Amino acid sequence: MDIETHPFEPWLPKNGRLLLLGTFPPAPKRWCMDWYYPNYTNDMWRIFGYIFFGDKLHFVDEENKTYRLSLLKPFLQEKGIAIFDTALRIRRTTGTASDKDLEIVEPADLDGMLRSLPDCKAVLAAGQLATKVFTGHYGIDARKMKMGDYREFSFEGRVLRLYRQPSSSRAYPMKVEKKAEYYEQMFKEIGLLGESGL
Repeated sequence: MDIETHPFEPWLPKNGRLLLLGTFPPAPKRWCMDWYYPNYTNDMWRIFGYIFFGDKLHFVDEENKTYRLSLLKPFLQEKGIAIFDTALRIRRTTGTASDKDLEIVEPADLDGMLRSLPDCKAVLAAGQLATKVFTGHYGIDARKMKMGDYREFSFEGRVLRLYRQPSSSRAYPMKVEKKAEYYEQMFKEIGLLGESGL
């Protein structure tokens, strides 16, 4: 089986307050663009559109079945949302994008990412495998951690939060609007939406 290396550069804006971590992108044949969450049926950018603009299609280019990167990147930059994945190199054991079919050959440099984001207050590990990798690396007890919960952890003198949220994959059986409720609460708690925040 071929070893794949992560195809995208880490998106780490200097003002990053939230680090969004998936596991690894799907195979290129599933992409509608060359960037994060590139599968047109993935709901991540619909969740963001629904929460921040009241329109799940805000970042969606329906005509071309892709996403509007010209809107998305400046928005993420302004909000201080960083993105990468927990795996740098993987093997696909069955050829699918499912976490259960990924073998992580080399994890990403999680410490290096957090060091490059001095203002980061929270991490969202999107998906079970990403959560397992992250909690294992930092020794976080995620047992009994329900959807929408967070656990605090220490990193080089800083206290951060790790959030557990619904997967943005359509394989996770929950409507976009319902998934967005969980994400919206997190955005409010960390100060990316509304008045409160860390």
